[in-house]
Amino acid sequence: MKVKRLLLPGLLGLAAYYALFGGEYSYFELKATREAARREAAELAERRRQIDSLQAWADSLRLDSVTLERLARERFGMIREGEILYRFTEPGDTAPADTVTGR
Repeated sequence: MKVKRLLLPGLLGLAAYYALFGGEYSYFELKATREAARREAAELAERRRQIDSLQAWADSLRLDSVTLERLARERFGMIREGEILYRFTEPGDTAPADTVTGR
């Protein structure tokens, strides 16, 4: 009878220990796996937002001539016929004419 009293709590304690620390799917392993899955889901959501933003930008460049013209003017300094382009630079940004032409 005394053996049964000691055996049952011992087996329950061993089962609880194995559930928390043992095996491939321990409590802590599952907790770490859930956290990793949560981080990956957040990163995936961020990547999807970036893709949506880039897709909207590509659509506006493909379909909206005003956006395309603005990009050409801002990034490449393009102008329409008859317009004059003024570029303002800092005093140290310009090189002397001798170094620009290679003389």
